[in-house]
Amino acid sequence: MINIKTFEELEKYSNCNKKAIFEIAQEIEAANIETSVEKIREKVYATLTAMKNAITRGLNSNKLSYSKMCGADCEKLLNRYKSHNSIFSDTFKNILLYALATIEENARMGKIAACPTAGSCGIVPSVIIAVSEGIDADKEEMINALLTSGFIGKLIANKMALAGAVMGCQGECGVASAMAAGAIVELSGGTTSQIINAASLALKNVMGLVCDPVAGLVEVPCVKRNPFLAMHATVSSELALADIKSVIPMDEIIDAAKQVGQLMSVSLKESSLAGLATTKTAVEITQKLRH
Repeated sequence: MINIKTFEELEKYSNCNKKAIFEIAQEIEAANIETSVEKIREKVYATLTAMKNAITRGLNSNKLSYSKMCGADCEKLLNRYKSHNSIFSDTFKNILLYALATIEENARMGKIAACPTAGSCGIVPSVIIAVSEGIDADKEEMINALLTSGFIGKLIANKMALAGAVMGCQGECGVASAMAAGAIVELSGGTTSQIINAASLALKNVMGLVCDPVAGLVEVPCVKRNPFLAMHATVSSELALADIKSVIPMDEIIDAAKQVGQLMSVSLKESSLAGLATTKTAVEITQKLRH
């Protein structure tokens, strides 16, 4: 069985064996659960379908979450695009819409695909589906992108936790952005090195991102953070596709991100004891929800 634990090992294996990251990922997953590569790809496509369904439901709902802090922003953005010109291309507009649609669906307790977590669930689906629509990618190419994205997340998880309560939001939205950046490069026909560089650039530029949810709910600032970090992924992918490299290798970036997470105060790690969670407005919202 292929044994790859780091991005250095991944790049070396990919180059030596002339295999794309998605090919390596599907072979490893098939071996791990003793099934065929075809079955793995069917499972990945089922996840893609769940992602698309979450976007569709999100685009067609303006129902507020239980806290009423979010749920109608996707509709507002859609209405803006219908009535005003935007500086964004259709693909960029759809990335923002799909990210909001998915994370708002999560806030309504709808069915989503956690990637890597529920609080960051809008980032990977929005870029894979919007970019695929923009370049007219087919089903197999979308599966390849999600496999690549998932393997990036898996290798990061080998070294650091993917939970806001442990690593801050760099471990949730930050890792999701790295996964999404790699997926865009895969969809764009980039090399293994470019995919790893895209993920590296995305992760290292969100180091220290705190997790400070208002009223302890994964809604504020989490919902709006999803479209922001989806766009962050597009910047990383564009830089990497231009062969702009991260000076610090991905494995060392993960070590640094882990160190930063450990140094962060517990007050900034999903405890709602600091940051936005303790602003005057946040305290008022929290008190209102308790009564």
